[in-house]
Amino acid sequence: MTEHEFTIILDQPEESEDDANRLYEAGCGDGSISTSGGVTRIDFHRRAANLESAIRSAVSNVQSAGFSVAHVLIEPESLGQAS
Repeated sequence: MTEHEFTIILDQPEESEDDANRLYEAGCGDGSISTSGGVTRIDFHRRAANLESAIRSAVSNVQSAGFSVAHVLIEPESLGQAS
């Protein structure tokens, strides 16, 4: 398995330690959560067979914690690992 790097932007800001704990407990322990200017992002370093699987599992984890995903950011160098 390969480690894939990408960022999930939440639809609403994560505002409390309880929110961060919910994300961690939902399986987002391989992500770094930060909020700036009312925008919450989770920078993931997720091991998976491919980039699509890594993103799908992270989105599922975020949604199971009760959050909505606004969009996903992928750096160009990560696309070379997508296969």
